[in-house]
Amino acid sequence: MSSILGDGDTAPGPRARVRRLPERARYDRATLDAILDEGFVCHLGFCSEGEPVVIPTAYARLGDAIYVHGAPANFALRRAVEGDSVCLTVTLVDGLVLARSAFHHSINYRSLVIFGVAHEVEDFEEKRLALMAFVDHVVPGRSRDTRPPSDSELRATRVVKVEIAEASAKVRDGGPKDEPEDLALTDIWAGELPFEVVPGAPVADVSAPVTAPVPPYVVAYRRPGAAARDR
Repeated sequence: MSSILGDGDTAPGPRARVRRLPERARYDRATLDAILDEGFVCHLGFCSEGEPVVIPTAYARLGDAIYVHGAPANFALRRAVEGDSVCLTVTLVDGLVLARSAFHHSINYRSLVIFGVAHEVEDFEEKRLALMAFVDHVVPGRSRDTRPPSDSELRATRVVKVEIAEASAKVRDGGPKDEPEDLALTDIWAGELPFEVVPGAPVADVSAPVTAPVPPYVVAYRRPGAAARDR
């Protein structure tokens, strides 16, 4: 899958540039792609009748565009395509940071902010590709084992494509950043509590007999990027 930024890094536009703690900013394509491909849920921001609205929704990436979907009457998607631009964010929580002082407690995270323009997808083939990409985004490799969407299911689904205009990431990692004088508080435990998405044991559907074995991509399920961080 190609990068959202093409073949190289990019300088952010004025909307996406990180101003608070700019040393945590990331503009390289590897970081931006990794956050987007590892996340499950984005928050889609837009304006409706002069009021800001932010809606959580699933997403998928195909090439240089982000796709979201819902029912044809979906309020958020309808308003998103009617507006001039949208803001889409993804956040991954990697751990809790426990400092010696209450002030310096924090969270380790990787976040992504995208500004772009939303368009409704009318072409059935592009809609079908997008919906299959949703399946593979959640469980890589799953689409080949599923029945593709029918034409009636495509008509019953609104698919919106967000073309990316600007993007930036912000990352916090490492331990607490206590004040020098607080380092003498040796009777207070300080450190990081790492987080990771860990799947449980697969549970087969009971509404009908299942004769197929549990697929390898389910047995060994990991989010993209998790294996690389383990090395």
